[in-house]
Amino acid sequence: MSDDRLTILIAARDEEARIGATVAELLGLFPGVEVIVADDGSRDSTAHVAATAGAHVLRLPHRGKGQALTLAEREAPAGRLLLCDADLRGDLRPLVEADGDLVVAAFARRQGGGFGLAKGTARRLIELATGVKAREPLSGQRLLSAKARAACFPVAAGFAVETRMIVDALRAGLELNELELELEHRASGRDLAGFVHRGRQLRDIALAFGPQAKNHRGLRLPLVGWLVAFAEPRIAPIAMLGVADDLWSGEERGFRAHLRAGRTTGVLKLIGIPLYAFLRTRSLSGALLVALSANVVNQLDTRPGRAVKVFALGALLLRNVPRRPAALAVLLASYDLREMAMLGDSGSNALGAVLGFGSVERLSRRQRWSAIAALAGLTLLGERRSLGTLIEERSPFRELDTLGRQPS
Repeated sequence: MSDDRLTILIAARDEEARIGATVAELLGLFPGVEVIVADDGSRDSTAHVAATAGAHVLRLPHRGKGQALTLAEREAPAGRLLLCDADLRGDLRPLVEADGDLVVAAFARRQGGGFGLAKGTARRLIELATGVKAREPLSGQRLLSAKARAACFPVAAGFAVETRMIVDALRAGLELNELELELEHRASGRDLAGFVHRGRQLRDIALAFGPQAKNHRGLRLPLVGWLVAFAEPRIAPIAMLGVADDLWSGEERGFRAHLRAGRTTGVLKLIGIPLYAFLRTRSLSGALLVALSANVVNQLDTRPGRAVKVFALGALLLRNVPRRPAALAVLLASYDLREMAMLGDSGSNALGAVLGFGSVERLSRRQRWSAIAALAGLTLLGERRSLGTLIEERSPFRELDTLGRQPS
């Protein structure tokens, strides 16, 4: 049966010294099983060594472990999945033979590690989300039934993949089984590299329990645009309206669709953003300028980095954008372009509102209404045609749009 067919997935980055032996051992333990190695932008010969050892290799830009596994899963035939770290040593057959929809390997002997902060945080978040106390929230060795595969993929981004997978499986009503095995792998130590790695784990785990969404590629990414509210508190209400849209929006797109649907998060933004802007600016032109700026940047946020680039261009033209949101936008741009995180409606609305408030402060009354007319024209155009499509069809906008973005 297709549900019983097994495929092994490995996400690997710069593992040329270990991946060959891992693939060879797995093929020896599971004859005839396909091993798919997702090479997550390795800077060494990981892909070549894995292919030579007998794996099917998927070469990818560096995005993160979870993103690599999500793309590798699409290459796998229907059935069960065995996830494995690139540097594992030991027999995983008991994992495949055990009962349960999600079977996680617990190492019989502790190897390396820090002070337990990352693992303790992961355990606590799982317990808060599900009421279940997991023993091994970070173990990369796990067997997924066909049901668990459907419930968990696309998986959470980065190093949060294992922790969030447990939550997704339990919330789907599936059985979790943690099985102690005699396994070995290269564990991080209490040195600088080890602490940096665990810091990234903590970051990814924390973000995985916040707002998330799928990007144009179908990758499941954390939404981080709400952080702009901390850099610029006056746009916090607008960012929170964006968060509501990120979490509870439906299929409606554009003003007309939201107005026809009635009570939607889009209608909430349509009313809430200009109302808040009017209370802040005490002028109709200020309310319209902020609302339209927020909407246009939001309309353009359909590909990685696009909204941040529009914000940067607006900031250069205005020359009075506050430093903190500008600095945060530069920081977020790297993660956005590399598909490690997304701005979401919260971030694109917030950055657009920053430009709007900056325009209110800098432009004369006549200039405000000219800007309002231009933004209203873009908004109306976006109701009829995708602004993103127009950008992609015209040079030099197309080249600027793709600058710094990951290849397809």
